[in-house]
Amino acid sequence: MAVRPVTRRKAIGFAGAGVSALMLGTGEWSSGAAHAAPRIPSDPFTLGVASGDPRWDGVVLWTRLAPDPFAADGHGGMPAASVRVEYEVAADERFTRPVRRGTVVATPELAHSVHPEIHGLQSDRVYWYRFRAGGHVSPAGRTRTTPAPWTNTRDLRFAFASCQAWQDGYFTAYDHMADEDLDLVVHLGDYLYEYGVKTNKRGVTTDPKFHTETVDLARYRLQYGLYKSEAPLRAAHANFPWIMTFDDHEVENNWADDIPEKGQDPGPFRARRAAAFQALYEHAPLRRPQLPDGPDVQMYRRLPYGNLADFTMLDTRQYRDDQACGDTLTSDCADRFDPARTLLGAEQRDWVLKGFRRSPARWRILGNQAPMGQTDHDPGPGATVWTDPWDGYVAERNRLLAEADATGVRNLVVITGDRHQNYAWDLKRDYADPGSRTVGSEFVGTSISSGGDGADMNADGTKFLAANPHMKFFNAQRGYVRVHVDRERWRSDFRVVPYVTRPGAPVSTRASVVVEDGRPGVQV
Repeated sequence: MAVRPVTRRKAIGFAGAGVSALMLGTGEWSSGAAHAAPRIPSDPFTLGVASGDPRWDGVVLWTRLAPDPFAADGHGGMPAASVRVEYEVAADERFTRPVRRGTVVATPELAHSVHPEIHGLQSDRVYWYRFRAGGHVSPAGRTRTTPAPWTNTRDLRFAFASCQAWQDGYFTAYDHMADEDLDLVVHLGDYLYEYGVKTNKRGVTTDPKFHTETVDLARYRLQYGLYKSEAPLRAAHANFPWIMTFDDHEVENNWADDIPEKGQDPGPFRARRAAAFQALYEHAPLRRPQLPDGPDVQMYRRLPYGNLADFTMLDTRQYRDDQACGDTLTSDCADRFDPARTLLGAEQRDWVLKGFRRSPARWRILGNQAPMGQTDHDPGPGATVWTDPWDGYVAERNRLLAEADATGVRNLVVITGDRHQNYAWDLKRDYADPGSRTVGSEFVGTSISSGGDGADMNADGTKFLAANPHMKFFNAQRGYVRVHVDRERWRSDFRVVPYVTRPGAPVSTRASVVVEDGRPGVQV
C-alpha cells in the first residue's frame, strides 16, 4: 500500500503542530535538526517499549517518554519542548553487535512518542533494540523481521488477543503469552475501554481523574497510561512485534463511521474520534501511513509472511453504514439483508477482493474485529442475531465469501476478537441455505480480561452450539489464541486462564482445533 503524503489537514488535526514536528518522531527528518537532550529527573520509559508491523527488511519501533504517565494534563510529566531520543538495534541481546543507530525527536504534539522505522535489516531474523533519552536507558525489546515474500517459508507461530478492560481483572494472560515461542502477536481491538474507572474487580479504587469517560485527548492519554502501567502487557510488547488494529472501544462503544453510539450530533463525535486516534498512534508501534488525519486514519493494510501467509487487517468501523434496525438483537430485520449496506466501505471491500485474486500466499488471514460467521441466538426456526457484527451486513459478507470461493482462495482463515468468548466454526457461503458450501474457517478469540473470570461453558455456549451447526467449539474463559501454521495445516490452541480477578492464574490449552491445507472448515 502506498505511503500517503502528510496533508495540511493532517498537520492542523494535531492541534496546529507543524508537519516537521510531527514527522521527527518517525525517524525521517531527524538529521541536521537541533533539538535538546535535557536530563530527565526520573525514568521516562515507564510505558515500556514496543515494535510492530514487521516486514522482511525492518520494523517500526515505539516508546513514549512519560516519567509521570498519570499526570492529569496528559503530558506524562514532560516539558512542552521537543527532546532528542536515541535508538539502537543489535543482532544480540547484549548489544555487542549493533546494526542500526539513530536519533529521532519526541515532540509534545505527539505526547513525546517516537516511531522510528528501521530499514535494511536481514529477513527472518531476531533483533534487539533500546532507546536512550535524558540520561536514561530503556528496557531492551526483542523483535523479528519476517521472511521475504518470495521465499518458501516453513512455518509461522503467532498469537492473537483482544478486549482487555483494565477494570475487569488482571492481565495475567499476557505474562503467559510473553513466555511463548512466537514470531509475532496480532491485537484485534479493544486495547482499552473508554469508560470511566472508579473501582474494579481487583478491589482497587482509582484516582478521581480516571472516573470520567474518555472524550478528549488528555483523558485518552491517561487511559493508555493506566493500561500500559500493567507489567504483563509491557512484557508481551517487549518480546514480540505486534500487528495492531482497533475495534469500537478505543473510541466509543459500537460507533459506526461518523455516528456515535446514541446517534448524537456527529460534529463533537468527530472531534472525539480525532483525539482517540491520535492517542492510539501515540501509544502503539504503528508506521507512518497509520498517522491519523484528524478524525480519519488508514488502518486496513496487508503484511506478508513469506509465501506461506499474509495478514489482511480490516477496519470494520470507519466506513460502515449504521447498524441495521437500531443496533439490536433481532429475528425480524429485513434491512440487514440490504445489498446496498456495507461494513467495509466500497474502497476497502474492493481492496480485499483484489487481494484474494493477487496474493500468492497459501494461507490468507483476515484480521477482523467482530464475528464474521452467523451467531444465531435461538435454536428454533429462523435466526436471531445482533446487527453490529457481520450478521447485520449479510449481503456484503456473502459477497466476500463468494468471491473467496470463486477466485480459488486456497485457505481463508478469519481471526476475530470482540466476543469475550472462544469459537471455532465454519464460514458458509450463505447461512440462509442449509446446504451451503463451507468456504473458510473462523477462530474467535476470547478476551484478556473483559467480562471477569468467565467459565468453560455457560448459557450462551449451550444456546449457540444448539443453534449454529457450523460452530464446532465454544469456551468462555479468558486468555488468547496461539497459532502454528505450516504448509500442511493450521492449529489454533485456545490458551485459557481460570480467573483474572486475582493474580497468578496458571494457563492451559483448553482445546486445539486444526484446518487442513486445501480443506475449508475447522476440524476439532
